[in-house]
Amino acid sequence: MMTAIAPSQTVGVIGAGTMGAGIAQLAAAAGHPVLLFDAVEGAADKGRSRIASGLQKLVDRGRMSAEDVTALTSRITPAAALTDLAPATLIVEAIIEDLAIKQSLFAELETIASPETILATNTSSISVTAIANGLTHPARLVGMHFFNPAPIMKLVEVVSGLATSPAVATTTFDTARAWGKIPVHAKSTPGFIVNRVARPFYAEALRLAEEQVADPATIDAVLTEGAGFRMGPFALMDLIGHDVNFAVTKSVFDAYFQDPRYRPSLLQQELVDAGWLGRKSGRGFYEYAEGAMPPAPATVASGAEPIPGLTLPAATELEGTRIRQTDGRTAQEMARALGQPVILHDLFITGTSKRLAIAASLDVPETHIARLAASCATSDISVTHLPDWPGLVVMRTLAMLANEAFEASMTGVASEADIDAAMLYGVNYPRGPVEWATEIGLATILAVLDAIHAATGDPRYRPSFGLRQAAESSSP
Repeated sequence: MMTAIAPSQTVGVIGAGTMGAGIAQLAAAAGHPVLLFDAVEGAADKGRSRIASGLQKLVDRGRMSAEDVTALTSRITPAAALTDLAPATLIVEAIIEDLAIKQSLFAELETIASPETILATNTSSISVTAIANGLTHPARLVGMHFFNPAPIMKLVEVVSGLATSPAVATTTFDTARAWGKIPVHAKSTPGFIVNRVARPFYAEALRLAEEQVADPATIDAVLTEGAGFRMGPFALMDLIGHDVNFAVTKSVFDAYFQDPRYRPSLLQQELVDAGWLGRKSGRGFYEYAEGAMPPAPATVASGAEPIPGLTLPAATELEGTRIRQTDGRTAQEMARALGQPVILHDLFITGTSKRLAIAASLDVPETHIARLAASCATSDISVTHLPDWPGLVVMRTLAMLANEAFEASMTGVASEADIDAAMLYGVNYPRGPVEWATEIGLATILAVLDAIHAATGDPRYRPSFGLRQAAESSSP
């Protein structure tokens, strides 16, 4: 039984910027009367006007009628003062990310709103528990974290602080679902779900570049063409802005008491120090000046004779050279174990992979690499030859994403299903990390992490006990 607030009940939104206006639009689209307040004089009226202008574009494209736009915007009323929000059943703040300012705002709202009013914060990084500290009734404060742009992005993280009432969290969850969103429950911990579990997507790419395994364009191509991610990590960091992305990483790193899993990158810090912030500054990992050409990824020429009968991902032998999928060990290490030359290939996803990263032990002839590339080319798959590095690119990245997901689940941040949903709908991953790792094989993921940890000695690669337990319980 849904406990969503009824469409006839008023929703208050504080902050008329991009996020606040988007939340107001959502609530109005669901039929609620909306009171939109901003401390800056005239900002609420401007926010309402921006909503109308944005919706007019949908009318121009035939995706919405002018009558529906008029009806929606008529339900949004700019509020002149915070006290005007007194009739609201739900009040969502979308203001500056500053703990003291948020605490002060909610303390004032407690004197204005009804005792039954749900107070929600759209914070993306501040502890909901900390925001509620000092409130007379902290049980009614909950996180309602929308993703930008709020009218389009499906995910809403419903975040419970230590004092949040389960009934309040449930009503907020059901309200988000009634607004057409995909809500997930999360415990108030640094980064919640998405900003925590997504860290390895950036961190491993940055580390690979620092280790000079490949350049950003090649790593991006391996992850997009090889694993189906919509954007590569370097292109995505350029889009987000390195100042923002680096600040979030540092915040999570500090919040987890400098846990090596969240260690920031010196390479990214250099970009921030240089002012190369990405698209908004015209330069980041890539250049965005008019006429700038994107760099091409490293690709092996495919003019050699193909290997007869090669079908990936399967163990194959070519004139004494073993071809195998990575298990986290280097090709050289595997060659010693097998007593013969080895070509390792990255995770191959049937129906998805259009680029394959490979590495080879020292005694592999270049002709064998060329023939492997030619074989892949017959299926329109490009090959990138990397240095012999543990875990390669796709497998290493997915193993670390899965590791973080299982750690978050083990510590009660969210359920495995909610973590998968959050990564699917919050950052548009091709698959949820738990589902993806389960399909690959949890024992394989665990072995990859163990191998990288052993090879590097870096504690960032230590497997989560939650992953180890899940892998052992899934073994026959």
